[in-house]
Order: sequence, then C-alpha cells, then structure tokens
Amino acid sequence: MTLRIHDTAARAVREFVPVRPGVVSLYLCGATVQAPPHIGHIRSGVNFDIFARWLKATGYQVIFCRNVTDIDDKILRVAAGEEIPWWAVAQRNERAFARAYEVLGCLPPDVEPRATGHVPEMIALMQRLIDRGHAYAAGGDVYFDVSSWPAYGELSGQRLEHMRPADDTDTTDAKRDLRDFTLWKGAKPGEPAWDTPWGPGRPGWHLECSAMATKYLGPVFDIHGGGLDLVFPHHENELAQSRAAGDEFARYWMHNGLLGVAGEKMSKSLGNSLLVDVMVTRVRPVELRYYLGQAHYRSAMEYSPEALAEAVAAYRGIEGFVVRANELAGAPRAAGEDPATAEGQAAGPARAGAAPGRPGWPEAFAAALDDDLGVPQALAVVHATVHEGNNALAAGDAEAAAAALASVRAMLGVLGLDPLAEPWAGRGADDDLREVVDALVKTALAERQAARERRDYAAADAIRDRLQAAGVLIEDTPDGPRWELKR
Repeated sequence: MTLRIHDTAARAVREFVPVRPGVVSLYLCGATVQAPPHIGHIRSGVNFDIFARWLKATGYQVIFCRNVTDIDDKILRVAAGEEIPWWAVAQRNERAFARAYEVLGCLPPDVEPRATGHVPEMIALMQRLIDRGHAYAAGGDVYFDVSSWPAYGELSGQRLEHMRPADDTDTTDAKRDLRDFTLWKGAKPGEPAWDTPWGPGRPGWHLECSAMATKYLGPVFDIHGGGLDLVFPHHENELAQSRAAGDEFARYWMHNGLLGVAGEKMSKSLGNSLLVDVMVTRVRPVELRYYLGQAHYRSAMEYSPEALAEAVAAYRGIEGFVVRANELAGAPRAAGEDPATAEGQAAGPARAGAAPGRPGWPEAFAAALDDDLGVPQALAVVHATVHEGNNALAAGDAEAAAAALASVRAMLGVLGLDPLAEPWAGRGADDDLREVVDALVKTALAERQAARERRDYAAADAIRDRLQAAGVLIEDTPDGPRWELKR
C-alpha cells in the first residue's frame, strides 16, 4: 500500500516518499505556554499521535520533534499581570501541556526542544540570512526582507501585494517594508534578553521553529505539522526564512482543522476554553481521546456536550465488546501489551525500505489510514468488526469472536484506544479497588444463583436490584453472569 497525505503547499493529496527510505522525520509545532491547554490545543497532539502510530505500525522508524515556545509576547503579558517571573508562567503551563498529552495517551516525542535553549542556532540562522541579503538589522531588531524572496506566500497561496502589514512589533519605524516580519526583538526594560551581534533581545516567534527543526531533523526533512491557523503567518515565515537561508526544509506540510465552540475558534479570550484538566473529570481520558481523534484531522470540529456524549457512547460500545470478548473468548495478547509493537499485530504492510511484517487489521482499515489518515473510515471498519464480534458472541462462536477481538485490538492499538493496553489498562489504586468490588459482587452473585436454584426468584431479583441501585449492572451470559459499573 502507498501512504498519501494532503500537502498544504501543493493543495493536493500526494504520495508520501520519505527523504530516507524507511525513516520519517516529523516536526510538529507544539505549545506556546502562556496558559494551560484546552481541548482545542490538544486536538493537534492527538491527530499527530495517531499519524505517528500508523507510521510506526507500518514499519517506519519515526523521528518526532515537537517544540515548546517558552518565550513570547503572550507569556510576558501573563507574567506582568500576575507579577511573577516569565519563566514561572512558562514552566507551569509546560507541565500542564505535558500532563494533558500524557493523560490522553499521546506517545512522547523523541525530542521536545524549548525555544530559549536554542538561541545560538537562531543567531547563526540570522547571520546566514543577513549574509545572503534576506535580512537586516535596524533599531536593535532584525527583520526578514519579504521583498527579497520572490516565493514568499507560496505556502498560503497569497500574493505579496495583497498582504497586510506584519503586526509583530510595537513600532514599525525601523522596517523597510511594513510586511517584513521580525526575526529578533531588541531588548526592552524588564524583559528577558540574550546577547547577539546586533544587540541584546529575544527571539521572534517564527525564527525559533526553523532553528529547532533543522537542528534535530536536518536541513531537509519530511513533514512539518501544526494547526490550520499556523499556515499564515507562522509557517509561511518559517518556510521563507529557511529556504532563503539555503535549507530545503520540509517536503510536506500537514495541517489539522480547528476545534471551535458555536462557530468560533476556541480560545481563552472567548471564555469557552474547556481545559483538559476539567474535561477529564467529566469523561474518561480515553473517551476524550476518542472524541478528539474521531473526525478527519483536516476537518473543522465544533464542540458540544451532545457531540461529546455521542463519542463517549460510541467508544463504550467498542470497549464493551473488547472486555466481554476478552473474558469469554480469551485474549490474543497479554493485557497491557502494545498492539503497535506486538509480533504479528503491529508490523503492517511493509513500506519501501521499512521492516516487513504481517497486518493484524482488515485491509479496509489500512486503506483508510493510507488515504490521508482517514480515521472516520477506519473507525467505521472498527465498528463493523465489533458488530461481527458481538454477533459471534451471541451465537456462541468463540473462534469467530476471538478473531474479531484480535482484529479490533490491532486497530485500536494504532488509534491509541485499546482498553486492554497501556495506558488505559495500567494498574493503580482504582484497579485494587475493583478487585475488592469484584469479590463482593461475586459473593452477591453466588447468593443470587443459590436463590435461583431453589426457585426463590423474588430473592434473586432483589439481589440484582440492590446491585443495580449500587451502580453495578449484571448481564447474564451463556458462560454465567458478568458485571460492570454504571458509567
């Protein structure tokens, strides 16, 4: 099979051919840490986590770099408003983002560089641009001369004469052209600053990503990702400054759609920021992951409690089959084993130069993900297989149920949703409590069975009703009763 992805620069779906056979270099614009993350921020993390999992599952080695912007005008404004150091704001919110990624089951990147740790690389990049005539120092700042780069606007499809001034400085007096964007901001009283040949100051937003991406992935790499709102000016400026400096930079650009509320982009200023820490108290983290990952990554999403509830119900339907089939038909793998690496399950159809293996999922599932990461179509295959598995369970066909279970778990492993694998099957205090509850429920069920055997059906029904009132649902199956907690 051939992987195809939508390239923003080409405005089309293209066949993916990596720079190095069998290896994918992926850079994702991460968090600007002026505030804790809402679910709109984390949608990008979930989308690209699924993408990275699919690349790995089909045999690629993935080198994944996701940056942290820890110095920015917004961070400085928050720090000034709270009268605390800028770095305290950055560290607090960087930890909140790390917690959000982890709680939603996103695999960690191979490297997560901070902007403030890469000033030497930024200085070197600015010097290259100045030497080539594409940047200039003025008034303590350093600017990129957009008129010096005829291809400026190629990523977003805009023409220079139609662009508005770059709104990235307090004053534009030093700019040759109002559309020139800032590479370096001269020091101001009370603000952090680093020394450069052009005076002390701090990085511009766009400069840092070019410096970090090329440091860790090289002057040419495969994929640059981020939210659709970053296409212009951020990614446009990254592309221009990197290529003007002599780097080929990214060969493909992937952008995920935004998550909004009532037709507006979700943001803290709108007061509708639905923080991840709050959302995971309303639904389980795995259910929130399903919600954020279920739509096509390029589509716009609009949050509503009803849409979230539908996603929760859909995931619980899948989970119910997996748990029931695992109990009745037997597990194809040990609980907690990662289907993305399990022998015979992970290694999907081999890519050019990638390690060969055997797919553990239906061909339609692989075809969906190979077609620009078509998660909605892939989930349709999951639900269809769950339906077949439920029919097999109802018919008492353990072999067919086990086959469906293996296929479903292989697919869920790629999506990061397998309820029997880490992190969702991790052992903790809740698991210890469940063992206690399990012992108590089994005692009550034994009493219920004894009542039924002596034909005291009123007593048996009373036990069932008391369990239900306590939040324990009982299902009678051909292999005996099973229970689960109400959710």
